[in-house]
Amino acid sequence: MDRRSFIKAAGVGAAASSLAAPAVLAQDKQVVRMVTTWPRNFPGLGTGAQRVADRITATSGGRIEVKLFAAGELVPAFESFDAVATGAAEMYHGADYYWQGKHKGYNFFTSVPMGFTAWELNAWIHYGGGQALWDELGQNFGVKAIMAGNTGVQFGGWFRNPIMSLDDMKGLKMRMPGLGGEVLRSVGASAVALPGGEIFPALQAGTIDATEWVGPYNDMAFGFQNILKNYMYPGFHEPGSGLAVGINQGWWDKLDAADQALIEACCTAENDIMMAEYNARNGESLDKLINEHGVMLHRFPDDVFGALAKASEEVVASVGETDEIGKKIYESYAAFRKSVAPITRISEEAYTAARFKALDI
Repeated sequence: MDRRSFIKAAGVGAAASSLAAPAVLAQDKQVVRMVTTWPRNFPGLGTGAQRVADRITATSGGRIEVKLFAAGELVPAFESFDAVATGAAEMYHGADYYWQGKHKGYNFFTSVPMGFTAWELNAWIHYGGGQALWDELGQNFGVKAIMAGNTGVQFGGWFRNPIMSLDDMKGLKMRMPGLGGEVLRSVGASAVALPGGEIFPALQAGTIDATEWVGPYNDMAFGFQNILKNYMYPGFHEPGSGLAVGINQGWWDKLDAADQALIEACCTAENDIMMAEYNARNGESLDKLINEHGVMLHRFPDDVFGALAKASEEVVASVGETDEIGKKIYESYAAFRKSVAPITRISEEAYTAARFKALDI
């Protein structure tokens, strides 16, 4: 072959290669649907879900393009789990205690009354056997879940009148999902599970008398201060509310190890970033609620909180009586809470109490 023929042939080969390359990339690219239980761009929760979606898309170089559908855009908020389990969507971002109708064990992977703080939950998931139990539970439904956010300790809720005795809870219609709702029922209140976007209209209509949601940052965004002025703390029901990305198991199993690791890393990053966001925003939001909106902050009386705590222990323990996986999850949770409690007490709790006393802040 002479030089001219060689150059011509090489040019044809290069052109063929350049034409073939996009076809290979197009074949590899996947558009993935993520449904959420949150309103679109809702501070912290909705924006956190969007961050996960965008991070997976960017980190994969666009090979896995995650398209987010907020609550109601593809399916209603509380149908997100079923959408992923059936393959109607590949992922959801939500709070797994919303799925307690599937199995009450799901509560432990968001938060249970008198349960883990955010840091204790992370420790249990990663070093206390929590993830393995979560995977075992999810295998029954075809859903793989990964921790992807946390809102920290939640407030006790919004009330028309402050709760000064346990009698004030009798007959109260309050929005509270998960096992916390069962605790309310055990002390004579009526608990209602509502997705976030339905809470404000329910308060306006008088369908519910009181509500909890998250804390100052998110509660102010929903405008609860425009209806109710009494804000109780601390919350007994969600001391460290973990959020999850749930993934269709069949789709997950088809991914190679590198893409699985990529998705896990993106979710873990959001778990850290969201907690930082809530720590940064809750303080400034609480200041505005009190000083600009006339909200009155009340601490639950010790006897009321004590009664709620006692009822919580009974309700949470009952999950261990459901079936074998429920027993395994509860026993793991209870053992880990006992083992981690001393270090929580003499490290973070002792330090913050001493700091507040010494510096009066």
